[in-house]
Amino acid sequence: MKLTVKEKLNQFIKQFSSDDRVLIVINADPDAIASAMAIKRLLWRKVQAVTISNINTIDRPDNIAMVELLGIKLVHVNNLDDTRFTKKVLVDSQPNHNELFEKFQFDAVIDHHPDTNCRATFQDIRPKYGATATILTAYLRAAKIKPSTKLATALILAIKTDTSNFELQTIIEDVRAFQYLFRHSNKNLIRNIEQSDLKSDYLKYYKKALEIRRVRKGRVYVSLGPVINPDVCVLIADFFMRVNSIKWSIVCGFHQRKMIIIFRNDGLNKNAGNVAEQGFGDIGSAGGRKSMARAEVPLSELKPRVDYKDDKKLMQWVINRIEKKAKVAPTGKKR
Repeated sequence: MKLTVKEKLNQFIKQFSSDDRVLIVINADPDAIASAMAIKRLLWRKVQAVTISNINTIDRPDNIAMVELLGIKLVHVNNLDDTRFTKKVLVDSQPNHNELFEKFQFDAVIDHHPDTNCRATFQDIRPKYGATATILTAYLRAAKIKPSTKLATALILAIKTDTSNFELQTIIEDVRAFQYLFRHSNKNLIRNIEQSDLKSDYLKYYKKALEIRRVRKGRVYVSLGPVINPDVCVLIADFFMRVNSIKWSIVCGFHQRKMIIIFRNDGLNKNAGNVAEQGFGDIGSAGGRKSMARAEVPLSELKPRVDYKDDKKLMQWVINRIEKKAKVAPTGKKR
């Protein structure tokens, strides 16, 4: 029998006692950060202490702004002694999503990604939800906890980010959570954080992208070479999709001995995830959704196939893989 939110919340709370020291582990992004904040609020005065620990380095400008402007306290996993914690919680991920999670034995897992055979004592995994923050908002409401302005702002940012402003997978619960949080959030903070997505160091990549871009029948291709952060490729791919004549945006760059390829399209009779997988899945990891996708190809796989240090040869090779192997027709429809 399906449990109500209140029943699920009670099951979660029963995992903890007043003398527990709780560690919440996250791969920090807006949804993970906000969800961890919500759990910390739910456990307030119910446990001895709660610490939020991130396994990754936070380097996206908007995520840095979120942490700083909302005053969120995070401790990197490398800077803590995990043996002093009596209970461990994972949110917005599952143990086998990252090898750094595997050293922990989690007592509770709350997530919105597809179930990957998680074995935690308490689990609340809802793949149909657009954001884990939606699940935690329901928990807060079931506990009759009014979120603080900072918590509501974080949760609303999480929902907006993971649903791409409701353009991606969304169900009515996501919309209702957004409506509830909106009246408790700070709209100016939301705007400031969302607009903090560009570092001055990134401007040179925009200049290069505009100079070397190749446009073929509604598709723009860009090869940036080495980048300081893969997010540069994402930002530039999104940038070109704002041009009204562009139906596909494919941007690649090199980071940590991998070629990162970002795919974006207008979502009309197209499937970026399929194109990424068919074009590059045989030599790397690739996949995504209809309007956005990503592929990562190790340099060891590129070396036998193309002179990747020659931008022109590399770009032509990428174009051939997409247009021939993935069979993307000039109109953007599959042949």
